[in-house]
Amino acid sequence: MIRLVQKAARAADLCRSLQMEVEDRAQLCFPQFPNTSCRKPLAPWPQTVNTVFYSISLITVALNLLIIISISHFRQLHTPTNILLLSLAVSDFLVGLVLMPREVLRQTSCWFLGELVCATFTLLSGIIPISSIGDMVLISVDRYVAICDPLHYTTRITDNRVKLCVCLCWLCSVSYSCLFVKDELTQPGRFNSCYGECVLVIDFVLGGVDVVLSFIAPVTVIIALYLRVFAVAVSQARAMRSHITAVTLQLSVTPKAKKSELKAARNLGVLVAVFLICFCPYYSVSLAGDKLVNASSASYVIFVYYCNSCLNPVIYALFYPWFRKAVKLIVTLQILQPGSSETNML
Repeated sequence: MIRLVQKAARAADLCRSLQMEVEDRAQLCFPQFPNTSCRKPLAPWPQTVNTVFYSISLITVALNLLIIISISHFRQLHTPTNILLLSLAVSDFLVGLVLMPREVLRQTSCWFLGELVCATFTLLSGIIPISSIGDMVLISVDRYVAICDPLHYTTRITDNRVKLCVCLCWLCSVSYSCLFVKDELTQPGRFNSCYGECVLVIDFVLGGVDVVLSFIAPVTVIIALYLRVFAVAVSQARAMRSHITAVTLQLSVTPKAKKSELKAARNLGVLVAVFLICFCPYYSVSLAGDKLVNASSASYVIFVYYCNSCLNPVIYALFYPWFRKAVKLIVTLQILQPGSSETNML
């Protein structure tokens, strides 16, 4: 009788161990490789948050696509400033199409796309944001020349020069990103500790250099230029309100920026302010160290970093009448009519 009880107990223990092994395998990304597979990640946020993030990604793609179509189609919008906005819209479009969905997948599920695709996504996650930062610097320079030296704006800021600067911006972004992820490109998956993972490890020194070159230095240039722009804009506004004849006569021979240029500087200033609000938390977390970066709260910071790409078209819609008119023509399919590219948009 005792032997029967012992056998039953051993059988029960065996069943429990088998059940635990099955449950444990179910938590693996690749159950067929139990010794080398990663475990499925615990979702850092509820399913409703995932739905919201995917919705933001879709909205980002749609809005920036409207910007791209508007500036590309309507000939009157082919100005140097709008060429820079077009480059920025392309960056934002890629953020919504590639980086936002990838971030949600990375946080909520295993990586099943392989090491080569992981390396490609890692490279894109560097190229796209850095190109956005470069576009912001170019936009600041454009506004600086337009406000502070309006007499020479048309000769210094030409379409061909702006296009060349945009191409160089993207080329530098690619080169810079390749430099930081060269190890991942030459040996895909070298930083992965198990199958089903897609990570990039950057040492503290290289990370510090990245923060300085890709954030602190560009932001310093942007803020310095805009402080000068707004100082000149304020002085011009005061001069325009002045009724002193001597001052009026003195300023009449000094080239002043057009009212439309001042408005454009204000609008793009809002664009830069939103950019700083979205980017500062991410780089603050990066400077704080690996422990905070790997925390679940860092996922929200990264998505706030990406949400800047969704807010830029909203700013266009609020401040640029040509964008609202272009959206109306696109939605109603009037751009398919012959000669629609010559429509007066201003």
